[in-house]
Amino acid sequence: MADPSTVRVAFIGGGNMAQALGKGMLGQQCSAQQMLVIDPSESAQAAWQSFGVSTQAQPDGALSACNIWFLAVKPQLLADVVAQCRPYLQANTLVISVAAGIRALDLSHWLGSAQQPFTRLIRCMPNTPAFVRQGVTGMLALSGVQAEERARAQQLLESVGAVVWVDHEQALDAVTALSGSGPAYVFLFLESLIAGGVALGLTEAQAQQLALQTVSGAAALAQQATEPIAQLRKNVTSEGGTTAAALAVFEQHDFRHLVAQALAAAAQRADELATEFAQPAPPSAAD
Repeated sequence: MADPSTVRVAFIGGGNMAQALGKGMLGQQCSAQQMLVIDPSESAQAAWQSFGVSTQAQPDGALSACNIWFLAVKPQLLADVVAQCRPYLQANTLVISVAAGIRALDLSHWLGSAQQPFTRLIRCMPNTPAFVRQGVTGMLALSGVQAEERARAQQLLESVGAVVWVDHEQALDAVTALSGSGPAYVFLFLESLIAGGVALGLTEAQAQQLALQTVSGAAALAQQATEPIAQLRKNVTSEGGTTAAALAVFEQHDFRHLVAQALAAAAQRADELATEFAQPAPPSAAD
């Protein structure tokens, strides 16, 4: 892997998630001069240009000079985009995909061929708290990724939060179900807390402030505590008290099982989408 000062990063797709990742990297892992963004959207290009990053609408020879590619386009567009970028792929390019729903194995075939897949590839699943550098990213590396490339990829993604490595695609579907989709579950819980507070007589502003601080404070406490999370729950729960009354309602409706069912449904849908998006590798130059 090249020295960090010689790393040149290309974002192929410059939408919201790419911008969150890129802004996190700028100034920490690379400079604006070390970054290129390819996106046909003029508004997306303008946003990146405001950071001092060079942009262009279509891939060309400039992409060959970039030794790390982030594929950050919608999954239904990825096969066509890869076909456009493939002529500029170098043997030492590290490709990092943040496209949801595309299996690493399928992508390796698109980048190479069915006979000679391109395995210098990392698939990752970030989540939206990356926008405030509080994200968590699940990452999966194929066999062609060298240890120093893996370390470099981790450094880049850690600029927007934590990183968790997994060993197989099924585990990455679980990451998608838990942390990729997870912010929506938290937002739903927050909405419910706020609505419940309003129903009990609080103003919406009061309920929102209380709910937001309660959730963020509980998460911070859990991160810093040496006790298991289950013990933290018990610490708040006095026998016969208010918390016990509330938790009894959750238990009555089998809250744990409901959450497990929700994650299983999300993981199953991730697998279904990967199957839907899968398509044969394009022919290689030798075919």
